[in-house]
Amino acid sequence: MKHEKINRMVSIALLASVVVVLQLLAGMIKIGTFSITLTLIPIIVGAAFYGPSAGAILGAVFGAVVFIGCVTGSDAGGHMVFAANPFLCFLVVMAKGALAGFCAGLVYRLVMKGHDSVERGIVAVLLAGITAPVVNTGVFCIGMLLFFRGTLQAWAAGSDLFNYIIFGLTGVNFLIELGINMVFSPAIVTIIRAVRKSRA
Repeated sequence: MKHEKINRMVSIALLASVVVVLQLLAGMIKIGTFSITLTLIPIIVGAAFYGPSAGAILGAVFGAVVFIGCVTGSDAGGHMVFAANPFLCFLVVMAKGALAGFCAGLVYRLVMKGHDSVERGIVAVLLAGITAPVVNTGVFCIGMLLFFRGTLQAWAAGSDLFNYIIFGLTGVNFLIELGINMVFSPAIVTIIRAVRKSRA
């Protein structure tokens, strides 16, 4: 039992380091002023292996790296949000990451409950892969509307706020993140099954 706990901690720490590296690299891939999030893949892997709490931890690591980018200005859009209200900026970026990981793990666990077939694994990972960017983007949009409406209106530059959020702020970023998760989902299933088989 102690050995399993140590393995879990080490594995989550390794996945967390992958999250940090991928998020730092993601800062170089931008659509407009916002970065494409590549870190959802290791978050989904961790959430599938170790459950919603691990997903939340990995999501929080992702949120912390995003917040550092907001503070330092390496994320230009995030820096504007930080300048408007540092505490609420921290709250939004941490909540969106942690909830994305937690919800992905919850969805995976619910779909896989009582089953261990390849087909069920593919469905579980696909649904977790859809859940993570939906929650990540959804919490971000809700946070912006609740706490940073003035910043959103400045970015929209007079255009309709709803259309700006859907087509300008999140549209392309969200679709790319969702596409990345869909492409890598079969690989995630293969990794999960291989690791579980080696442990059996």
